[in-house]
Amino acid sequence: MHRQQKPLTKEGTEVHGGRADVFSVFANGNIAPFRRALLEWYDRHRRDLPWRRTRDPYAIWLSEIMLQQTRVAAVLEHYRIFLERFPNIAALAAASEDDVLAAWSGLGYYRRARMLHACGREIVARHGGRFPQTAATLRELPGIGRYTAAAIASIAFGEAVAVVDGNVERVLQRIRGCDLTAAQSWERAQELLSQSRPGDFNQAMMELGATVCLPRDPQCKACPVCAWCTTATRELQAKGSGLEALRAVASRRQMKREIWCALERRGGRVRLVRRSKDASLMAGMWELPQWTEIPDDSAGSATWRTFRHSITVTDYTVHVLQNSGIRTKKVAAERGAARRGKWVAVETIPKLPITGLTRKILRAGGVI
Repeated sequence: MHRQQKPLTKEGTEVHGGRADVFSVFANGNIAPFRRALLEWYDRHRRDLPWRRTRDPYAIWLSEIMLQQTRVAAVLEHYRIFLERFPNIAALAAASEDDVLAAWSGLGYYRRARMLHACGREIVARHGGRFPQTAATLRELPGIGRYTAAAIASIAFGEAVAVVDGNVERVLQRIRGCDLTAAQSWERAQELLSQSRPGDFNQAMMELGATVCLPRDPQCKACPVCAWCTTATRELQAKGSGLEALRAVASRRQMKREIWCALERRGGRVRLVRRSKDASLMAGMWELPQWTEIPDDSAGSATWRTFRHSITVTDYTVHVLQNSGIRTKKVAAERGAARRGKWVAVETIPKLPITGLTRKILRAGGVI
């Protein structure tokens, strides 16, 4: 018979007939078998990712910054190109901010690129181009928080310090069978950490959350540590309140927006507009002129192509017009932004920090 689901209270307790009993899935001292099972699974099934083939702290740091809020598949090509352009910390520190933003273009969240650049310069200026080797000292650098510091320190330098990201937090909560505070998650992760292979163990926990212990559809039959999982044992995968909350977040509806862009070409040049340095999103990036309403004088211009483009929680339908005379009369602010556009030589565009949407359109049009 299946065990009956028991209600959970705070972390570490179950309710039995009105009283709370302390429990632990590792009460019998079986953490070592858990670690062994997870690491053996990771050794066999881990994805072959370029940053897993090195212990270079620069390459590991770059991957961790790129992977923040970004899927692995979207990072791979950008990671390769970035390393080709800036192969080491000295090259990154010596570059201009515009060069760094141009190499970052298409990944979004451009503040990450600016902080990456600032951090690189500080490592060169204050540390002689050598990365600090402990999580504590890494956290003193700009743009490096607790998670990133622990990832670099454990993977590159073998420091026995645990990481907690969204994937690890989900795995820990399901193992414990209850919600955990941020502090409890870090504490539990450190308790489980393999002291002999901390970097691999951290990556194994993240890999487990990314590929098996999924938010909406956990693959419990494929899980190497299912035997230690309180949530799986109680069969909460389909009906547990904790998982319902996770599903609610994962299924949050995207906002829908419609915009129009103008792809204007003239004698080997393309008209681009630069966002304000003070813009809340993608500050200083170059893009095609765009409007939130169809330009008044575009009636005679057929839509060249329509694209789908997503940024964080917004899905855009993007209509691209080809007409060198487009202006808008409806929205003064947008007309002003369009008027500040600049005719840019096609061969210089790859050197500019352009938005991901603009890059997509220019590639589709054979411009770059």
